[in-house]
Amino acid sequence: MTEKYEIEIDGEIFSVDIEEIDGGQLRATVSGTEFIVKLPEGVGPSPTPRRRSGGSGKKGKSGTVSTSIPGKIVTLEVSLGQEVMEGQVILILEAMKMQNEVTAPISGKITTINCSEGDNVEANMALVVIEPNSEGEENS
Repeated sequence: MTEKYEIEIDGEIFSVDIEEIDGGQLRATVSGTEFIVKLPEGVGPSPTPRRRSGGSGKKGKSGTVSTSIPGKIVTLEVSLGQEVMEGQVILILEAMKMQNEVTAPISGKITTINCSEGDNVEANMALVVIEPNSEGEENS
C-alpha cells in the first residue's frame, strides 16, 4: 500500500509516495525519482510513535557531508581549512530543479573538499569532510 506525504526539507515542500517493500525497506518516490530507503531498526511507519532513549548527544554524527540525491553544485560556501559551525550552509545543490542548502552536520574544520561549483555529483558521494572540534568543543 502506497501512502502519500507532504514533507518539508530546508523550507521546500515535497510530495513523497512511500511504499513498504521486502526486508523492511521503503520505496520513496519524489518527482518521479525512486529511492530505496532502509531505516534503522525500531524506526519506521508505525501506528504508535516510538521514542529514542538516551538524550540528544552528538555521538555518532559524521563530519562527512553528502546528499542522498544526485545534483549539481550551484555554490560552494566554504574553503579548505575554514572553521564551520553545526547547521552552517556548506553548499547549495540543485536537484530536481530545486536549490537545496546543504548544512554542516557538526562544528569543526574543513579538511577535504571533493567538489567545485558547477560539478555534477552522485548521490551519497562525500562532498566535504569536517574534522570535529575537540571533545570540549570550546567556542572562541
